[in-house]
Amino acid sequence: MAERLSIWAPVGIPEIREGDDLAEPIITAVAASGEPLVDGDILVITSKIVSKAEGRIVLAEDREAAITDETVRVVATRARGDGGVTRIVQNRLGIVGAAAGVDASNTAPGTVLLLPVDPDASARALAETLRARTGAQIGIIISDTLGRPWRNGQTDVAIGAAGVHVFDQLQGSVDSAGRPLIVTQPCIGDELASATDLAKGKVSGCPVAVVRGAARFVGPLDLPGARSIVREAEKDMFRLGTDEAHRAGHKAGFEEGYAAALAASANEEGH
Repeated sequence: MAERLSIWAPVGIPEIREGDDLAEPIITAVAASGEPLVDGDILVITSKIVSKAEGRIVLAEDREAAITDETVRVVATRARGDGGVTRIVQNRLGIVGAAAGVDASNTAPGTVLLLPVDPDASARALAETLRARTGAQIGIIISDTLGRPWRNGQTDVAIGAAGVHVFDQLQGSVDSAGRPLIVTQPCIGDELASATDLAKGKVSGCPVAVVRGAARFVGPLDLPGARSIVREAEKDMFRLGTDEAHRAGHKAGFEEGYAAALAASANEEGH
């Protein structure tokens, strides 16, 4: 029998405020859906409610400063038609995206949300609490929305995880034709985050989705979290925007040429 994956977003989770216990409203909403949590379920939780519970809120007039504070590396900048600048940056979590994840949607007027300080730790704490209260061995993924190079639109990805194998390690196995798989490594964390956004939506007020049928990816809480998905900048073949790479190359070429000219001039004077 083929595997069946079911995803639903329970309704009734109230507006989350700083200091709220996320586990209680999640348990209540899932139970009210008629499908209480069972072993092997995976909860995918929008990062916004985690940020709200952790008090990661700043005043909107500080948005640009907040982006700067959350940035560790500028990848690309582009001027917008409204006079502003879009910044693609690497934030302190290692994630590359627009505005360092600083978000003004689904938050109170005059405020913006920062990403959780440590989404993997947040996921682990919530997974521990939910496992203890429900008795179900569940996994947690914390998701956020990102754009992708070379593609329009956005999709949700995993930025935090606990109790979930975020990769399906297929290296060493063979395909249907018997050919060995050398580098095949599906990112289960991102695939589940993206799939569940179809159920949660962006404006439905449903920040949590339940995935059932993926129990083979649920494991102990000490599994590597979503931070393991982030590729190190040094290994990224596209770590700069086109204009930024051109300017960097021009600067390096100019400096190399200038140094060569000075050396040649000194050599001539020596003769």
